[in-house]
Amino acid sequence: MKEKKTAKADLRSKRGLFIEIGLIIVLALVYMVFEGKSYKTGTATRTVRPDGIIDPDWILLVPPDKIELPPPPPQTVLLKPIDNDKNVEKDPEIDVGITSDTPIPDLPPLVLPPEVPPEDEPFLIVEQNPEYTGGDAARLNFLRNNIKYPQVAREIGIQGTVYVSFVVEKDGSITQVTILRGIGGGCDEEAIRVTKLMPKWKPGKQRGKEVRVSYNMPIKFTLHE
Repeated sequence: MKEKKTAKADLRSKRGLFIEIGLIIVLALVYMVFEGKSYKTGTATRTVRPDGIIDPDWILLVPPDKIELPPPPPQTVLLKPIDNDKNVEKDPEIDVGITSDTPIPDLPPLVLPPEVPPEDEPFLIVEQNPEYTGGDAARLNFLRNNIKYPQVAREIGIQGTVYVSFVVEKDGSITQVTILRGIGGGCDEEAIRVTKLMPKWKPGKQRGKEVRVSYNMPIKFTLHE
């Protein structure tokens, strides 16, 4: 027995309608693809909520062409008005009455003031050392006869050697007496006093001329029982 289809069950008659619906759907999809909106890559900036807390989920996307930079600060230029009625002072003009034909006399030679020689520095080493008049024996005899042992040093038992420094001038006089190393108890002051009492020395010489010489001298203080 051969089956027969009814007119309602036969879909071949609706083939054209299905084709039209498919074309409409395809055209709609193509239109959506070409007409869809595209956005440029923007800069993700983290914003702060009004309560001051940074919310990692609250991000604002700003397109690069929409980022607004703050305007530059205005520059104020103060212009000072010029008073055209005020007279401007000019450099005075001096007329010395000289022309290109005026003969110029010769100027006198420049005379410089004589140079003041600096104070002679005392020599430390010379060809001929200064010498006490009469030699070292006379010098020791002078010190022995003029030194007075300080009472404080006697009571405390201070004894030792005081080193005195002084300058023998060109005329043999003694100046600039100072203590290089002292022992205290009044012995330092006594050594300075006796050194200043010494008579003139024979001055030192350098290249045959008297010069100032710095000299160091020991003075020994010894207590005798």
